[in-house]
Amino acid sequence: MGRNRCRADAVAGHHRSRIRGQHMHPHKERVRESDEGWGVHALGLVAGFAGMSGFLDVLGKVGKGLRSDDDFFDRLSHRYTAIIFIVFALVVSTKQYVGDPITCWTPTHFTDAHEDYTNNYCWIKNTYYTAFDERIPEKWEPHEHIGYYQWVPIVLMVQALMFYIPCIVWRLLNGRTGVDMNTIVKSLSGNESLNPDAREGTIRYLVRHLDRYFDHQRDLSKGCFANCKQLISKHCICLFCGRRYGNYLIALYLIIKVIYLANVIGQLFLLNAFLGTNYHIYGFEVIGDLMNKRSWKESGQFPRVTLCDFEIRFLGGVSNIHRHTVQCVLPINLFNEKIYIFIWFWLVFVSAATVFGFLTWLSMLFQRERRHYIRKYLKLMERIESNCDTKMTHAFIEKYLRQDGVFILKLLGRNTNDVVVAEMIDALWEYFTEQKRNIHPGNGTEIDV
Repeated sequence: MGRNRCRADAVAGHHRSRIRGQHMHPHKERVRESDEGWGVHALGLVAGFAGMSGFLDVLGKVGKGLRSDDDFFDRLSHRYTAIIFIVFALVVSTKQYVGDPITCWTPTHFTDAHEDYTNNYCWIKNTYYTAFDERIPEKWEPHEHIGYYQWVPIVLMVQALMFYIPCIVWRLLNGRTGVDMNTIVKSLSGNESLNPDAREGTIRYLVRHLDRYFDHQRDLSKGCFANCKQLISKHCICLFCGRRYGNYLIALYLIIKVIYLANVIGQLFLLNAFLGTNYHIYGFEVIGDLMNKRSWKESGQFPRVTLCDFEIRFLGGVSNIHRHTVQCVLPINLFNEKIYIFIWFWLVFVSAATVFGFLTWLSMLFQRERRHYIRKYLKLMERIESNCDTKMTHAFIEKYLRQDGVFILKLLGRNTNDVVVAEMIDALWEYFTEQKRNIHPGNGTEIDV
């Protein structure tokens, strides 16, 4: 009897120790899982910081690789505007493919499958807007559908590409002239240029390079007709334009400016067809709505609540076709409205800035403006007197630099500073006075000193 009791106590103690052990294991497992969770979290933080540093490195490389062969007004179109449109396209596409771009209010007997079908159908097939105080049109009555919201990301990306196309054309044609403005700007604005000796050597090399370019671009033909063409090309760029006349770069650049302006103004009117509204005056309508305290429900611009008609065929014959009209919510239009309001004002601003930039470069076609620009820096470097306008100065500006030379120097100033331009003009003047004194006038391409 005693042995049995002892055996029973031993068995019970063994079970209690097993139970105690079983109760201890979950705690150890939780501690182990917690440690593993902290480890995973730490690895995630490390990976996140590594990814962020990599992203910043990419941005730094992109920033260093940006070209400087145009002015701010060009970059306003092909760089800043293109980036804005790409960001807007990403925002809208995220809302479309991550969230719910449309939600329709379906009858109570619709199942979940019916609701999904309705949302997908109305998103693809387009909806239409009718004011709340108006009667819903019948099937045969005309009503204008809203068919732009599915294509907004794609159209924004195409618009960004259109803003970049003039830049591509300029760089392709400019690269064949023999003068790489980006290399000139980078060589004079880098950290190496802070060293006076290196800076002086760079300027001497660039002066020789530009001198070869000026000589190569001269028209060597002689005769009365050649002289007339050279004279006309100085005052009227529309009649004679080319590399041999010294006005190829400035003419090409002005054409690119016109393309930029035509692009930004044309996009205002192209959006009329895409949005189905008078978008070219949309900003004035927005201002009018704000002044009159009108909401989108009254104006109908980018409506958030629309109607959708669709038919469902049940088994049993053609007569079992049922037509439904449901009311849908377009949250995506909340973003589209704000985006296109900003785009309208931004395009108007870019248009005005492009016109202003075009006029500043158009002044370079006038001989008086070119002479004033170069003489200002020559006086600054004390190469000429204040009221002095000698034959040497005239020959340097009109027969050595010509229109393209002044254009290159002004574009260099737009991307660097006045000190760099003054040093370049001073070095060109010194090289001109030393190397070109013995050239006698002949057909307009030679230099009278």
